[in-house]
Amino acid sequence: MREIFEAELKQVGDDLAEMSRLVESAVNRAGQALLTADLQLAQSVIGDDRTIDALERELDERCVLLLAQQQPVATDLRVVVSALRMSATLERMGDLARHIAQVARGRYPAHAVVPTLHRTFEQMHDAAVRVARRTTTLLTTRDLTVAANVQRDDDLLDSLHQDTFTALLDGTWTGTPQETVDVTLVGRYYERFGDHGVSIAKRVTYLVTGDFADDRGAPAGPARATA
Repeated sequence: MREIFEAELKQVGDDLAEMSRLVESAVNRAGQALLTADLQLAQSVIGDDRTIDALERELDERCVLLLAQQQPVATDLRVVVSALRMSATLERMGDLARHIAQVARGRYPAHAVVPTLHRTFEQMHDAAVRVARRTTTLLTTRDLTVAANVQRDDDLLDSLHQDTFTALLDGTWTGTPQETVDVTLVGRYYERFGDHGVSIAKRVTYLVTGDFADDRGAPAGPARATA
């Protein structure tokens, strides 16, 4: 019986990692579509979001069955409950990638990002992709050094998000109302994407240490789970 339960737990972990890989691909393609006005790429992100949603439903059903049939306690219960929460977070990250792609699609054939902020959004794209990539690594290794790096990327996204507000409010902004809305929305999508990455980093830290990370994210310094 224990062997079956452990196999089911492993499948839950594999499903989370697969969701994270799909999110990583989605946010990478969404950012490219935004920066290059690539309609086909934007459409692919929007369509593929259904796959992430379906995987979340399957994973949640698996977790609910584990709770009902195995009635796990202590560490096992912590793993199952954390998986439920992380799957919801990954699904939201996929939604944010879809939102970015929808902005790119809505402005096609024009670019949604004005030239003066192109570099800022390039940096936001790069940071978000790193968050997604490191989230996948974190879910497969539980390496708390990676968790700390997710926090640093989120700090950069917060700073870049603030830069977009500065550009809009410094008195030299000449963008159209639509461009103003696009900058505001996409900046917010990237900022929230980083926040969700930190949420997963904190949840993994909890699984490894049994303690919740503080508001600054996962503890600094190298650490790796043995379990």
